[in-house]
Amino acid sequence: MKLKFLTIKKKTIIAIFLCFLCVGVFCGAFYSVKAAAIPKYKHSIVIDVGHGGRDGGAIGVSTGVTESELNLTYAKKLAELAGDFGIKATLTRNDMKGLYDENASNKKKSEMERRKQIINGSGADLMVSIHMNSFPLPSCEGAAVFYAKGSESGFDLAKSVQLNICKSFSSARDYVSVGDYYVINTAKMPAILIECGFLSSPKEEKLLVSEKYCEKFCYSILAGIISYFEM
Repeated sequence: MKLKFLTIKKKTIIAIFLCFLCVGVFCGAFYSVKAAAIPKYKHSIVIDVGHGGRDGGAIGVSTGVTESELNLTYAKKLAELAGDFGIKATLTRNDMKGLYDENASNKKKSEMERRKQIINGSGADLMVSIHMNSFPLPSCEGAAVFYAKGSESGFDLAKSVQLNICKSFSSARDYVSVGDYYVINTAKMPAILIECGFLSSPKEEKLLVSEKYCEKFCYSILAGIISYFEM
């Protein structure tokens, strides 16, 4: 009787051991797959989201949408798409709040300083600043890309992005321009500023607020960034 009990106990211990072994193998396989699913970033970018807080920027002539709101929408979509292609993206702001110090006497200066800190502290390979344009004449339309004067790498990045935007949007400018903007002038990496379109144009505003247009436009930006990385 005692011998039979020991035999059963031995079999139970073996069964429990095999059960734990199977669980361990399963968990190991699960976490290996999970780890493999985490993207390994080859490059990184920082996306400067223009305006925010008290500074709403340009306002849509038909919908009343603010530039700061659309800038954030486009920046988040670009970041999402970049992540899908193994590019890590950092945003200067992730909500509608301003980047300035509320106690600062000069909030614009405070905001610009904060943007510079985030951009240069990101360790990113390049910077893209997202904006929407406006002009008194409603007939003005088309995306434009700017780079800092004297920056060869900024020029190359701007050309690559503008070329890919032009492939998808006939209204876009077919050239790049020097822009005297603080965020691209003070960036320690290749940097560009993109005016995605004119909110002062009823025709273009209607496109800019479209989710499909936003995704297509951000794909074009990303294509230009990827082409630049491949140079």
